[in-house]
Amino acid sequence: MDLLPFQAVHVDLVLTDGAEALARRARYLTLLSPDEHARMARLIFERDRHRFLLTRALVRTMLSRYAQVAPADWQFIANAHGRPEILDAPAGVPDLRFNISHTDGLIACAVTVGREVGVDVEHVGRRLTQDVAARFFAPAEVAHLQSLSEEEQERLFFDYWTLKEAYIKARGFGLALPLGDFAFHLSPDGPPSIRIEPSLNDDPASWQFCQEWPTPIHRLGLAIRRTGDDLPVRLRQVVP
Repeated sequence: MDLLPFQAVHVDLVLTDGAEALARRARYLTLLSPDEHARMARLIFERDRHRFLLTRALVRTMLSRYAQVAPADWQFIANAHGRPEILDAPAGVPDLRFNISHTDGLIACAVTVGREVGVDVEHVGRRLTQDVAARFFAPAEVAHLQSLSEEEQERLFFDYWTLKEAYIKARGFGLALPLGDFAFHLSPDGPPSIRIEPSLNDDPASWQFCQEWPTPIHRLGLAIRRTGDDLPVRLRQVVP
């Protein structure tokens, strides 16, 4: 078993086209609940079924690194806004919190204990319409992007997007939280910071934000609720 991340956040990453993961497909199928099997069967494309299977296998095996629970025995429930959470954890299991994200080629799962956490990964080769930021971002973020060259805009768009997605996922509200009601400040000399409108009833000082390039084509954003100093973050690539 791994040491529990009481004062840390652990992020495990899976490359969806890895040969080792593909070879373990039969084992992963044994971990899914009947509901998960049904959800996977409803997906039309094989790539989507494969990504779903890998995502569920990653969550289940990662959680079992921190508790005496078999990967197939975890039960989950979605909150009112669709975020999956642990249901009826066995006695003695710590207050594990997790969040998952997937994009073309990569899956991420963040785990911590007793705190809100959100993670987002994006493939930076995605084609995006230029009006996405103008329609959904905060005015300060839009102004910053518009002041940059087209190449810089394409890169920094994903900096903003992954941070904003990570924050709303950590809050547990998803897109019910208006993306324009909070704004990030990106600094080349330090971690990102956030400004939050009073209507969202949140303390900007209680958040830690991190960004990484887990591969040259994938951007990762992480939002962590913390008190006091920033928490250490561990990223590693795994095969579930």
